[in-house]
Amino acid sequence: MKKLVREFEFQPQEASVVQDLAYALALTETTAGILYARGMDTVEKMRAFLRPSREHFLSPFLMSGMREAVELIRRARDEEWRVAIYGDYDADGIGASAILFRALSIYGIDAYPFVPERAEGYGMSEKTVDKIFDEFLPDLVITVDCGISNKKEVEYIQQQGAYVIVTDHHELPEELPDCITINPKFKDDYPYDNLCGAGVAFKLACALIGEQAYSLLDFAALSTVADSVPLLGENRDIVAEGLKLISEQPRPALAAFLGKTTEITAQTLAFTVAPRINAAGRMGDAKAALKLFLSEDEEEIAELAALLGKYNIERQKYCDDLYAQATAQIREEGAYGHIVMLAGENWNAGTIGIVAARIVEGYSRPALLFVKNGDMLRGSARSIDNVNIFEALKACSEYIEEFGGHAQAAGVNVKAENFTALKEALNRYLDEHYTKEDFTPTVIVSGDACDYARVSAELTMLEPFGVGNRRPLFEIGASSTNAAPVKPHSPHVTLNVNRLELIGFNSEDLLKILRSDLKKRIVFDYNRSTFRGREYLKGFVRSVIYDGASGTDVELDLFENRMRALLREELQAETLTLREANSFLREQTEKCAYGLCCVCWDRSALSQFPVLNGISEDVFSLSSASVGNTVLIAPEPDTDLSAYREVVFLDSPACGVRTGKARILTCGQNFKDDSLLRLDVSRESLLSVYTALKEKRGSLEGDTYADAARRAVLGCGPEQTVFALAVFEELGLISLEGGQVRFMTGKKTELTNSRIYSAVMRIQEA
Repeated sequence: MKKLVREFEFQPQEASVVQDLAYALALTETTAGILYARGMDTVEKMRAFLRPSREHFLSPFLMSGMREAVELIRRARDEEWRVAIYGDYDADGIGASAILFRALSIYGIDAYPFVPERAEGYGMSEKTVDKIFDEFLPDLVITVDCGISNKKEVEYIQQQGAYVIVTDHHELPEELPDCITINPKFKDDYPYDNLCGAGVAFKLACALIGEQAYSLLDFAALSTVADSVPLLGENRDIVAEGLKLISEQPRPALAAFLGKTTEITAQTLAFTVAPRINAAGRMGDAKAALKLFLSEDEEEIAELAALLGKYNIERQKYCDDLYAQATAQIREEGAYGHIVMLAGENWNAGTIGIVAARIVEGYSRPALLFVKNGDMLRGSARSIDNVNIFEALKACSEYIEEFGGHAQAAGVNVKAENFTALKEALNRYLDEHYTKEDFTPTVIVSGDACDYARVSAELTMLEPFGVGNRRPLFEIGASSTNAAPVKPHSPHVTLNVNRLELIGFNSEDLLKILRSDLKKRIVFDYNRSTFRGREYLKGFVRSVIYDGASGTDVELDLFENRMRALLREELQAETLTLREANSFLREQTEKCAYGLCCVCWDRSALSQFPVLNGISEDVFSLSSASVGNTVLIAPEPDTDLSAYREVVFLDSPACGVRTGKARILTCGQNFKDDSLLRLDVSRESLLSVYTALKEKRGSLEGDTYADAARRAVLGCGPEQTVFALAVFEELGLISLEGGQVRFMTGKKTELTNSRIYSAVMRIQEA
C-alpha cells in the first residue's frame, strides 16, 4: 500500500518564520509553507521564485572554462577554422546542438552539426569521431550534452589535429578529458549545478553573443523540461522565459507540434513536444529532429514535423510491446530484489529507457533494461526518487564496461557474462545503503484541503511545475462518499467531499473503496477552469489511501466477494497448521520485502497472525504493483497475483484469484466460516426474500449485491439479502444492470442450479 508523506512539517520556530513570510508577501500560509519547504526561506528568494525572469540569469563567466572557451572560439572565427558541434541524440542533445549552431551562426561561424544515432552508442566513440573527420575535417570540435566521460575519445580527436571544448552537465567521472571543459557540476564560482546540456549550451551562447542568445530560450526551455532536471533556480527562469517566447511567437518548428493549443505550459512541452523530438532518436533518425530545429524552410519543417509524429506513434507501439514482454519476463522470473534487471535479444534500444521508467513507476524500484548485442549488453537505467542510481552503478563499476548519467537515469554497457554478477552487486549495495522505507511507494502531499479558492489561485504562481517543483497535492479525509460514474458506463468518477467537487479519471476500480466506510485520505490537485466566462474549481483525484482495518459497513462488501469466490475453482494448495503458517510467514517477511501475498476473506482471521502486524493491508485489489509483501482482504474476482512468489490463503477458500506459478499455501481449515454457516438456505426463506424484493420493484438500486442489500433493508439481515441476490441473479431471476435491480419474468428454475447455493449447502453440511 502507498504511504502518505507530508512535504513539510515545521517546528514552531519555522512555522513562525513561514507566518512572517506569508504576511510580507500577502500569501496564504499554505503557499508560503510550500515555498519555504522548497528552499525559499527569505522574502527575496520567494519573490524571485514567484517572479521568474531573465533578470535572474547568472553570468556565464562564473563557470570555469567559459573564458577559455570563448577565447578559443573567437580565435576559430578570426582564423576561419572549421568548427564541428557534437551533440547527443535525445531532446536535450538536439536542443543543445540547435542552440550552439544558431549562436555560432550569429557569432560568425558556419558550424557543422553532428548527432550520432542511438545504435552507435551513448556519448562519443572513435567510430563517430571518424565520421565527422571523414565528412568535415574540423579544426575544433565542441561537444554539447556529452563528452565529460570521454577522455579517450577526446584524446583521439586531438590526435587528429583538432582542438576540443567539452560542454556537458552529467556527473563528473574520476578522470576528466584533457581539454577546455565546461560543466556546472564543477566546484567553481557558478552557484547552480542543475543545468541540462542545452542549459549549458545556452550559457555558452550568452557568453558569445550576449542577450541575442535570449532568442534561443525556447530550445533551452524545451530541453530543460525534457531532460527532467529540477525546475528550480536558473532552470526555472529559463523555462519561464522560454514559455513566454513560445506562447507569444512560437517558431515554426514548435508551432507544428502545438497546433491550436492556446495555453503553453511545461507539461505541454513535456507531453506534446518532447516525446516527438525524442522519438526521432529512439527510432534511429535523430538527424531528422536536428534538421527540424535548424531548418528555416516552412515546407520542410512541416514534412519533418509530420515524420517525427509518425515516429512517435511507432515509438508508442514499440514501448507497449516491449513493456508487455518485460512484464511477462518479470512474472516468469520474479522481481524480489531491490532492482529490476532484464535483458532481451530483439528489444529496441531506443525504447528501453521509457519502458524502464514505466517499470520503476509500477514496481517502486530502480529498473535496468538491456538489449543484447552479441557478447555485450547495452542498457538504460531509471530510478525512484530516493535512490541515486548513478552512485549505485559507480559502486559496482567493476562489472561495467562504461556508464554515464545522473541520479535518476543512466546509460550502461555491460558484458553479457557480468549480467548476474552486476545484478547481485547492485542488490547488495541497495540493501546496505537504503532502507525498506526508501522503496515504499509514497504520495507526497503539501497539506490538507483548505481555503479552496484562494490557495488554488496562488498555486498558479508556482508554475512552471516539473521535477524539483512538483505540482502540489492536497489531501482530504473521508469515510463513505457519494462517488458515482460521471455518466452510465463511464470509467470516470465524480464525488463531493466537504463541498469540494472531485473527479477521478479512469477510477472506476476505486468506486467500491470510495463508497465504503473505510477511513480514507483522498489525494488531489486543484484545477481551475473557465467555461462561458465563469470560473470553476475542481479537484482531480490522484490517489486514494485507506485504512484496511477500519469500517463496518464494508464488511458486507467483503462478504459479497467471499460469495463470488465460491464460483471459482479451488486451487491446489499446501496445507499448514496455524503454528506452521505463522512460522512460515515470519521467515518469509524477515528474509525478503517482496513476493508474499496473504489473502484473507474475513478480517477477523488476521488476529491469529500477529507476525503480519505492520504489513500493509489492501482491500479488494492491490493498491500497488510493486509485489511488496502485503495482505489482500477479499480480493475482487480473478485478481492477478501471478507476480508473487508465494500466495498464502489465511482462511477459506483458496480460490478466486489468479496465481500463475506462485507457490500456494493455505491454513483455512483452521477457521470456521460463520458467515456462511449462519445463512438460511431453505426454499421458504429465499422465497420470502424474493417476494420482499419484488415489492420494491422499480425503486431498488445498487451496482453490487452489497449496495442493493444496504438500500433494501428487508429485515432478514443484509448478508442473507446478499446471498439471495447472488443466487437469484445466477439463476436468471434478476439482473443488476445500470445500477438498478431488474426482475426477469416467466423464468422457472431450481435452487440447486445455482453454484453459489450448492456451494453454501456443501459448507453447511460438512
